[in-house]
Amino acid sequence: MAWSSPGSWLLLFLCLAAASVATADNRCDSTGAGPALDVTDARANLLDYVCYRVVTEDAGDSPAAVAPGEDSWQSADGRELVFSNSPATFWFSLTLTNPGPGAGVWFVKLSYAPLDQVDIWRGDTGQDPAISTGDQEPFDSRAVDYRYFLVPVTLEAGETTSITLRVKSSGAINVPLSLQRAETLVAQSNQLTLIHGLFYGALLIFALFNLVLFASSWRAYYFYNSFYMISMGLFLAAMGGFAFQYFWPQSPWFANASIPLFEALGTLAMVLFGRSFLEIGSDQPRLSRLLTLLAWISVVLLVLVFVLPYSRSIVYNTLFGIGVIGCLFVAGLFRWRQGYAPAKWYIISWSLMVAGAGIYALAAFGYLGNFIAREILMQAAIGGQVLLLNYAIVMRWRLLNERLLAVEHSAKHELEQRVGERTAQLRETMRALERANRQLAEMSTRDSLTGLHNRRHLDNLLPELCAESRRNGQPLTMVLMDADHFKQLNDTWGHGFGDDCLRRIAEVLNRHVRRPRDVIARFGGEEFAVMLPNTDLEGARHLANQILADMATTPLLAPDNATTHITLSAGAAELAPGEDEGSLFARADDALYRAKALGRNRTEMAATPSEPAI
Repeated sequence: MAWSSPGSWLLLFLCLAAASVATADNRCDSTGAGPALDVTDARANLLDYVCYRVVTEDAGDSPAAVAPGEDSWQSADGRELVFSNSPATFWFSLTLTNPGPGAGVWFVKLSYAPLDQVDIWRGDTGQDPAISTGDQEPFDSRAVDYRYFLVPVTLEAGETTSITLRVKSSGAINVPLSLQRAETLVAQSNQLTLIHGLFYGALLIFALFNLVLFASSWRAYYFYNSFYMISMGLFLAAMGGFAFQYFWPQSPWFANASIPLFEALGTLAMVLFGRSFLEIGSDQPRLSRLLTLLAWISVVLLVLVFVLPYSRSIVYNTLFGIGVIGCLFVAGLFRWRQGYAPAKWYIISWSLMVAGAGIYALAAFGYLGNFIAREILMQAAIGGQVLLLNYAIVMRWRLLNERLLAVEHSAKHELEQRVGERTAQLRETMRALERANRQLAEMSTRDSLTGLHNRRHLDNLLPELCAESRRNGQPLTMVLMDADHFKQLNDTWGHGFGDDCLRRIAEVLNRHVRRPRDVIARFGGEEFAVMLPNTDLEGARHLANQILADMATTPLLAPDNATTHITLSAGAAELAPGEDEGSLFARADDALYRAKALGRNRTEMAATPSEPAI
C-alpha cells in the first residue's frame, strides 16, 4: 500500500485513535479495578483513574455481587461524572496508592449534596459498606460532619487500597469526585465558608431590612421581596447541603422535600413581588390575569410537593420557575415601554436571574458539570439580582416621592389660585356625600307656600355664611323685607288673596336674586330675608331698590277683579369685622323698622357699630 496519499494517512490516524479509545475504555477490568492513583502526585487528575458502571437492574448490595455483564465497568477518562435523572444504580471505583516514605491522611470528596443513597466501601468489598449515608439517612450517618460526602482514607507508606461507591438518587446524578489532603480541604472549606457566609448573611440582612420597611410603610412589595430572598436562600441552602446539616439533620424526608418546596415558594414570591413592584393592576387586565394564574399554579405546585415523588416535583417546579422568570422579564419590558422608569432596573436584575437560573438548572439536572462553580455562579446571580432589586426599590421610592412632591406643589399652587373657592368645593363635596340626608333636610327647610327657604334654614345657614365671610375677608350683606300694610290687605280680601300676594312677592325675589350662592328665605308671615355673600352694602342697596320698584309696579288682581298693588320696605346690614350673626340680624331689622317709620316702600342701610346711620 502506498502511504504517500492523504487517504492512507487518514486511515492510519483513525486506526490509532480507535486503538487509543479501546485502550482507554479497557483500563478497567471486570471487577472495577483500574490504574492506581498516586496520592502524592498533586498534579494527578482523580477522574483519570475512576471506573464507573451503570446498572439498570438490581445487581446486589455489594461490589462483589455486581457480576460482569452487558453493563461493564468503564473508565471516566477524565470526564466529569454527570448523569441526568435515571432510576439506575451507579457504581464508582477508585484505587489509591501511597508510594511515599510516610503515612498520610487523604479525603475522597463527593461535592454534590442532593443524593438519596451513597454507600461507600473501603478496601474490603464485603457485604456491608463502611459508610451508608445520603439525604435519605440522618445527617449523622456521614463519616465527617460536612455538607458534602467525605471519605477519610489513611494510607501507610507503600499501601494500596480501593474506594467503591454506590450512588442511587431520584434526581440527577452528579458525582464531582476529588482527592484532597486534610490541610487543603480545610483551607478550601474556609474559603467557601467565607463566600457562603457573606452571601447568606447579606441575603438575611436585606430580607430583614425589607421586613422593617414593610412594618413601617405597609408597602406589600417590601414583604414580597423579603419573602423571595428568604425562599431563594433556603432553596440554595437545601441544594448545597447546609439546610440538612444545620436545620433538620434528623429529618431525611424533609431534606428531599425542602428543595422543591422552597423552589415553589421562591417562584410564588417572584410572582407576588413582580406584580406589586411593577404596579400591575386592573389597568393591565391581561397581564394581571396572567400573573394571577402563575401565582395559583405556584400554590398548586407547592401542594404537590407533598404528593408527587421528588424526581417529578423538582422537574415541574424548576421548569415552571424558569418560565415564570421569563414571564416576569417580559412583564418588566412591557411596563418599561409604558414609561414606568423603575422597570429598567427590574429587567436588568431578572437578566442576571435568567442566565444564572438556566446554567444552575442544567448543572443540577446533570447536563453541565462542575456543580460547585455553578452554585457559586447562581449565588452571584442572586446576589447581583438582590442588589439591583433593592436599588430598583430605592428608585421606585424616589419616583413616588417625586410624584408626591409634584402633586403637593400642584395642589399648593391650585390652592393659592383658588383659595376663594375652597369652601364652596368642600360644601359641594359634602353635598355629594350626604345627598340623601340633604334631600330629607330640604323638605324641612322649605316654606310650603312660597317654595322659599324658611326660618330654620336661615338660622342654620347664617352662622356658616358669617364664618365664611370672616375667613376669606369677603363682604356679606343681609337684606330684610316686609310687605307694607299686609294686614289691611288680608282684612280686605281675605287670607287666600294674602297667600297669592306672598307667592307673587316670592316670584319677584327669585327674578332678581339669581346668583347661585344668594339665599332667599321667608322667616315670618310677610317677612323675607335675602343673604348676599360677596356683596357690599352699596350692592345690596341697588338690588333692594330694584326689587322694591318691580314689586310696586306689579299689578295684583283681587277676588273682586279690582287691581291693586303692594309695596315692600327693606333694611340692609353688612357684616362688620368681629360681628356675630345675631348682631347682624338685629342691625338689619332696625334698618327695616326705620324704613317703615320713614314712609315705607324704601330701603334703609344699617350703620356699622362705629358709624352713624346712612
